[in-house]
Amino acid sequence: MMPMLTRDDVHARLQEIFPDGAPNRAYLTRMLAASTVFVALYIDAIEGSGTMLGPKHVYRMTDEQAVLVDDASRSAYATGVLRTGSQTEGRRWYQDNTREPIRDETLREGLVAIGAVIERTDLPTTSSKPRYALKASFAALFDPALTGEALQARIATWQAEALNKGALARLAIVRQGAGASADQVLVTFPNGETRRMKPGPSSEITKAVVEVFAPAFLTAPAVVFLSESGNKVVARDDALARSIGLAIQADKNLPDTILVDLGPVHPLLVFVEVVATDGPISQRRKDALEELVAEAGFPAEHVAFVTAYLDRSAGPFKKTVDSLAWGSYAWFAAEPERLVVFSEARESLRGRP
Repeated sequence: MMPMLTRDDVHARLQEIFPDGAPNRAYLTRMLAASTVFVALYIDAIEGSGTMLGPKHVYRMTDEQAVLVDDASRSAYATGVLRTGSQTEGRRWYQDNTREPIRDETLREGLVAIGAVIERTDLPTTSSKPRYALKASFAALFDPALTGEALQARIATWQAEALNKGALARLAIVRQGAGASADQVLVTFPNGETRRMKPGPSSEITKAVVEVFAPAFLTAPAVVFLSESGNKVVARDDALARSIGLAIQADKNLPDTILVDLGPVHPLLVFVEVVATDGPISQRRKDALEELVAEAGFPAEHVAFVTAYLDRSAGPFKKTVDSLAWGSYAWFAAEPERLVVFSEARESLRGRP
């Protein structure tokens, strides 16, 4: 059997294998996932071994059993825990009601979905027989002898082979946005003009808003205003603003970016707040911006409010999602083709597929 890492070491390694940007990262990196992977390794539920993992293996594990890492103890646990009335020495890691989160979230929606675990398809859905095993290439990432640069290289190879193009693209976007670069961020406006911004996550998200979000969701996009921390006015087009009936005043009410869609008969004004740490379009913020628009004489029905994040699985979104205003949108640079709508309207689900 394969040598063992501790459960805490497995947990730490999962953070490296599934960094910010990984789909369903919460399911893949929490302690329940570490427990599941640890137990799969413990009983040798690895592709090709003939041994399969069931949720019972995970929720019946104890600290006292986990330290018995000789092959005989591990094999005895793999088969013994499945017997009716069996007991394992020590305090169990989880209770029986953890079966569903292990099966549905950690395995099916997490590890199976991302290609780290295989599942037997020849068993009825109602069968209680173990049906899961770690992919051999994934299990190899938990070799205790694999450390440092060798580990990072193996993880990168596994990601390139196992993750789909969308997941890989999302990881790359998040890494780029979260990385600390010494170079300035060059933003190219829809009209071809460029501006340089200070390096950092906020600037990377702003760049994505202007270069990716705007052309994807607006017919004829233009930048009316763009700001950054420490330099409130980086770019403003007063002539364009006046042409659509908007008076811009550089004060605390201005958002990070103001876009306009010149395609419709009546232009659409889009206020965008960039969130690298905090500061979304909250209800208070939305009310202040609506007041600014009203003072400028711009019709409220032709205004949209967007909060832009790097990734929905990362902390900033989780920290601020409950304060996002109804009637606004959320957009994620890591999933640029999607837009989350916080609808104010009461909609019926009747008749929907």
